[in-house]
Amino acid sequence: MLAQLFPKVHRSYTGSPNARLFERFADWLTAEGYAKVTTRSFLLRLKRVLESAAISNAGKKFSASELRAYFSPWAPDVTYRATEHAFERFLLAQDQLIVEPDERSFAPLLCTYVEHLRDQRGLAQATVKNHLFTVSAFLSSALAEGAALDTLTPMSVEAFLTYMAKRAKRQSIDLAVSHLRTFLRFCYFRGEIAQRLDRIDRPCTYRGELPPRALKWDLICRLLSSIDRADSTGCRDYTILYLLAHYGMRPSEAALLVLDSIDWKAKALRVEQSKNHSTLFLPLSDEALQVLKDYLDAGRPTSQRRELFLCAKAPVHALTNHAIARVYTVRSRESGLPLNGSSVYSLRHSFAMRLLECGVAVKTIGDLLGHHTMQSTCAYLRLHIEALREVALPLPPNPDCGG
Repeated sequence: MLAQLFPKVHRSYTGSPNARLFERFADWLTAEGYAKVTTRSFLLRLKRVLESAAISNAGKKFSASELRAYFSPWAPDVTYRATEHAFERFLLAQDQLIVEPDERSFAPLLCTYVEHLRDQRGLAQATVKNHLFTVSAFLSSALAEGAALDTLTPMSVEAFLTYMAKRAKRQSIDLAVSHLRTFLRFCYFRGEIAQRLDRIDRPCTYRGELPPRALKWDLICRLLSSIDRADSTGCRDYTILYLLAHYGMRPSEAALLVLDSIDWKAKALRVEQSKNHSTLFLPLSDEALQVLKDYLDAGRPTSQRRELFLCAKAPVHALTNHAIARVYTVRSRESGLPLNGSSVYSLRHSFAMRLLECGVAVKTIGDLLGHHTMQSTCAYLRLHIEALREVALPLPPNPDCGG
């Protein structure tokens, strides 16, 4: 590999005491999908760093603090920071990175908490992840450097929620309160904290209080038309948003699609609905099949990975549901259309509203959306202005106006 990457100066790499390390790093970078020129650049900078630090043991384990010290002379250069990040990921994959203990780390407690949520509460993995996100943000904000968990006070909890109130809606705060109640109750009964901090008032929220999230279909069509499909990234983004708009999938469901999810003969798409642990088979129109074919021919990078939607740049990996949400945010902003305040879930709401307007039964809509209850489906079908006009009663005449 080194001789192929550096045909003229490969001896300076193969003759180095770190030759085996360079060879394995080059193989790893290639397997991760990095371009040849990027791989050469990473190896060149790593060679300089290791030679400057007089590192000559290819089997050596590195700690994160050591890596920072080795790369610190080149810290202002962003290319060296990228090299350090890639090398750290390589060491982690090769089990050559020493994870240093952190006195303030709550990792053991959080691991036990995850087991509690999963095994005793029976929560889904995605729900457990949301709990951990809230708890981690709370611990980072509420505890000073070096402070222990039992120093938490009701004022700490109130300060965190006050901070959230300036940046989130009541629905998000209500969910955070629920997460904190569960975590603080868990800590109290384990003896991690001495006082009950889980008695937190929740903000009042009401079903159906938010305005409709559905977009008009012609606006969605204009959004799709605004995406330049000439480049691979545009082709990928168009395919993602097309499927979300025409089939009402969640971003997480689009992220779980693999190449085998497409049944070309049956003209169907197999969707794994992770939220309710079921599988949905959706019929694909000729237009949808052509969109998918165009993407596989010109938009999907060459990779051995089976996921349908991959990132455009190395290292090649599958898009997450958060990355798919960012696709909508970026494309809606670039379109210049009046889409402020909408989100990727607006496409799902629009799909449900289109079906309702076409006379599809609410129960059928709920089945397509993967809902267990009618109430969940009705949240997607909030009345819009046109529907209200149809049921509006005429005003009685006003004698004072001469009517």
